[in-house]
This record gives sequence, structure tokens and C-alpha cells, in this order.
Amino acid sequence: MVGVIWIVALVLVTFSVSYIAYGRYLSQFVGLDDSRETPAHKYQDGQEYVPAKKPVLLGHHYSSIAGGAPVVGPITAALVWGWIPAVLWVAIGNPLLGAVHDFVSLTSSLRHEGKSIGYIIGEYVGERGKNMLLWFAFLLTILVVAVFALVIGVVLNAYPSAATASLLYVTLAFVFGVWLYQLNLPFSLGTVIFVAGVFASVWIGIQYPLAIVPGDYPDGTIVLLDSASFFPVLLESANIGAWVLVMLVYGAAASILPVWMLLQPRDYLSSFLLYAGVGGSLLAVVVGTFITGTSGGAVNPETDAQISLEIVTGAWYGFLGQGGPLAAEGLIPVMPLFPLLFLTIACGTISGFHALVSSGTTAKQLNKETDARLIGYGGMLAEGLLAAVALCAVTIIAITPSGVDGGIGLALPNFATGGGAILTALGIPFDYAAPFMALVLASFLLTSMDTAVRLGRYMLEEIVGTPETTAEEYAANRYVNTSIIGVVAFFLLASGRWEDLWTLFGGANQLLASLALLAGTVWLANWDESKQLLSTGAPMALMGFITIIGLSWVGLYQILGGRLLGITADAETALLGQVSAIVQFAIVAVLIGLALSLFKIGYDNMQSARRTGDGVAADVSSDDD
Repeated sequence: MVGVIWIVALVLVTFSVSYIAYGRYLSQFVGLDDSRETPAHKYQDGQEYVPAKKPVLLGHHYSSIAGGAPVVGPITAALVWGWIPAVLWVAIGNPLLGAVHDFVSLTSSLRHEGKSIGYIIGEYVGERGKNMLLWFAFLLTILVVAVFALVIGVVLNAYPSAATASLLYVTLAFVFGVWLYQLNLPFSLGTVIFVAGVFASVWIGIQYPLAIVPGDYPDGTIVLLDSASFFPVLLESANIGAWVLVMLVYGAAASILPVWMLLQPRDYLSSFLLYAGVGGSLLAVVVGTFITGTSGGAVNPETDAQISLEIVTGAWYGFLGQGGPLAAEGLIPVMPLFPLLFLTIACGTISGFHALVSSGTTAKQLNKETDARLIGYGGMLAEGLLAAVALCAVTIIAITPSGVDGGIGLALPNFATGGGAILTALGIPFDYAAPFMALVLASFLLTSMDTAVRLGRYMLEEIVGTPETTAEEYAANRYVNTSIIGVVAFFLLASGRWEDLWTLFGGANQLLASLALLAGTVWLANWDESKQLLSTGAPMALMGFITIIGLSWVGLYQILGGRLLGITADAETALLGQVSAIVQFAIVAVLIGLALSLFKIGYDNMQSARRTGDGVAADVSSDDD
């Protein structure tokens, strides 16, 4: 039986070689030069443009991009098609596509005064292209909010101890913000106190697990309400539905609060969880394989079998994904490997959401240009390590589907169970390690969800611009637009069809990645007519082709043919489910239309730049190459 050490070895080798070789080439290709003043220094204002030391900025950037998707996608793909396709897509696709995407998004923003990819597109192809990209990104943020609200609900329902720990973690982040920015108390002392508090919250959660409505929970779980009649049932669980509503309210509130009050301290504290969860798991695989093995009572709750570091999940379940444990229980529809694998594993390999973080936020804090290699290219490789940990966690669990609450309800807790089993190799008791990994996952998801609400609010305000009508004034109002995002996200969740919603999110995310690569390619084409465009153009074309086909499959086969017409699957009968399906199909159509239009505009610009030999807007660094 193959051990998970081979997954870790493959990813570490490919990532290391790529960072040393390809990362160095890309740095030279874009002419990174520490003598050039970065936007952080040029426009330093103490608020947005603030030079940050490389380790500090890496921690913030990594915490922002490493949400729950690099966990959810690989786990889902491994249970649908087997672990080999999932590992190969992460190990090969990340350094050649995803890391290039993040690096180019960061450096192109760096050379355009820390502006967003929307600004860069607008600089070369006009205001129409900029607005189209902003609408595309706005729709993506709604999908992110919907997906991660559901995922958080599933995790907190499966691990009530993580629910308590998550509430304590958010409270600690809020108090830490007051400690730093209102009381002006020492940063180092606060770090020691509040990081220790985050880890202590796991122990408190084990002692006092929490649920919202009655259900089947571990002994001693505190149930807040006596009735579940007020909450929607999602994935056959009212507790999941209750947590989803709580998360949507939390996301809206967190996006409105000042960044110092929750966003910044929470990201900082979550980076310690991330490093401990990812780094600890990778170290535990090595130590467990060669020295200790697993210990601490690591037992699969589904089978009561002792968990080892050997792979027990299938390597290959067939091109249509119908040979795996989820399909055997009727939990997923027909899902062809091409193109759906590349939509299912988005973050961890390539993610358009990272372009929103890299350009316009991280670029405003870069201390010197050469830091971009570690933070942009290296940061994406680090997220690939999180995906590798997720694959290690799911492959050592013997899957026994109950068929009760769908594939996601079975798949997600495997990260906590498998990850906790891996950590026992370091001598950590399983009863502590598994809830800790559940908190790690929940913290990533909380970060991704409320960051998406905030970004969505910013983009809608930028689309509206200066309000001239009553409708525009409402749209620009932060309370109204966050409510719009939450309500639309809820309608997307109403049917509970996880396989449609996740691939819809993945397709939109990958299309945005392709459009970010388009922005980078347009920049390069206008910078210098001799610049090769293969490094960015090939990933752009590949991801654009794959994701448009994938979104078409989801829209026509799964949503229109299945849920609305009842041809390829059982049709939706409930009104709320039908509304959800219609909204999802409309989003598919709009996303594809926007993407095709932007590709056409960008292609015309590149052709024009190469024919005339001078760009529409010259780059400030064009004389350095």
C-alpha cells in the first residue's frame, strides 16, 4: 500500500524545482529591480500604501489567499475521480499556471501604482472592459460567499467543538484589534497572549461543544435553541441551515466594520493557525513515516478502524467519476474528468480570487520589487502545500458514505479527521488534533467569506461610481449592497445542490484567473513588442477554454437539463429550489458572455500593439528590459 509520504515528496520536489528555476526566470523576465521605487514607498500614506517586511507581508498575503477552497476542492476531487488526478493537477498545474498567475497579477499591479486588474484592463482596453471585469468579479464574490457559508455550516455541524472554538477565535481577534489600535498596548506581548488564546480555544471547544438546534451531537454539546422550525434545512440538516444564516450575517457585519477592528487582527492570528496546521501536518507525515507512525488513538469515526499513514482511498474512480464512494450512494451526478476536475480544484492550483488580493492590496505593501518572487510565486506554491495536506488527510480515511447529507457532508470532516490522525505522529492526542484541524479549516473559510463580502462591496461601489440616481445611491450604500450580496448568496444555496454550486464557483474562479492572465498578457504586449507572451498567454488560453466548456456543462447539463427540465436528473419541485436554479443558470450565461467579450477586446488590443509596435499605455519600466 502506498503511503502519503509520496504525495508530499512529489509536491515538495516539483514546487522546489519550479521556485528555483521558473520563479527566477520570471523575475528576470519582468525585470524586478530593487533600485526602482515601489508604490508602497512612493505613495506611503500610513493606511493603504505601507511598506511591509517580507515575512510580515507573506503572512498577510498567505492568510488572505489560503482560504477553504484549497481544502474543499482537492478533497472533493479525490472522492469523485480518485487521488491520482487530484495530486497531478496540484503538483503540475500550480507552478506552471497558478504561481505564474499570482506573480504576474502582483507585478503588473506593482508597475501600475498598486492598481487592481480592473484598472489595468481599463488602462489598455478602455472603460467598458474595466466595468465588464468588475461585474465578473462581483458575481464571483457572491459565489464565494455562498459556497463558504455552506462549507462552514457543514464543518461546524460535524465538529460542534470547532463551533465554540471559532466563536472564541473571532472574539479574540476583535479584542486583539482593540488591544493594538485603541489601547496601543505592546504588539509582541499581544501576539503571545492572543495566539496562545487561539490554541486554548480548541481545548475549550472540546469541553463545551456548541450547536444551534437539536440534533445528533457528541455528549455534552450545548444546544442554543429548542426548535429548528425557524431555519432552512440544507443538506438535510437544520443545524447546517442555521449556521449558514449566522455566517451570512457575520460576513455582512465583518465587511462593514473597520479593518483594524476584525480583518487585520483576524488575518494575523489565522496565519499562526495556518502555519501550524500546514507545516505541522507536512512534518508529521515525514516523522510518522520514518520514525513514529500515528498514535494518540487516531480512529476513523465511520469505521472504528485505526488510521495509519497508508492510502486507502482509491487512486482512480473512472473518467465519469462513477466508480467512487460518492457515486455509489447516488450523491453526485455524472461528472466527466475533463473539464470538471479543473473546476473542482480551483484554489490550490490556480485561483482568480488571488488576483484581487495580489493586485491593489498586496502590491501596495511590497517593500522592494524582488520580494514579489517569494510573495507572489512562492505564496501560491505554499497554498499548494495546503492542498497537498488536504489530499493526505482524505486519502488515509476509508470512506463509508451514509447517503444522508450528500457528498460535501461526508467529504469535509475528513480534513479534520485525517489531518488530526496525521498530527498524532507528533505525539498530539487525536481528541485534540482533529478539532484543531477543524478550527484551521473554519478559520480559513471565515477569512475567505467575509473578505469576499468586503471586496464585493468595493466592486459594486466602484461600478456605481458617483451616484446620480436614487437606485445608484442605494447600490452604493454599504448596508444595502452587503444585504444584496447575502440575499443572492442565500438563494444560490436554497436548493442544497452542492455539486452544481461548487463547480459553478470553480468555473467562475478559473475564468477570472484566465482574465487576470489576460490583463498580464495585455500589459506585456503593450510594454515591449519583443516580449514573449507564452508564459502568460498559454495558461490564459488553456484555462479560458477549459472553464468555458466546464461552465457550459454545468449550465446546460446539470442545471437546465437536470434541475429545470428534468431530462438528465430529477427536476426541482420546490419553488425556492427552482428560483435557485434559475439564478445559477443566469449567472452561468452572464459569466460566459462577459468572459468571451473581454477575451475579444484583449485579443484585439494585443494584435494592435504588436502591429503598431507601441502600446496604448507604455509601462513605466519599459526602458529597463
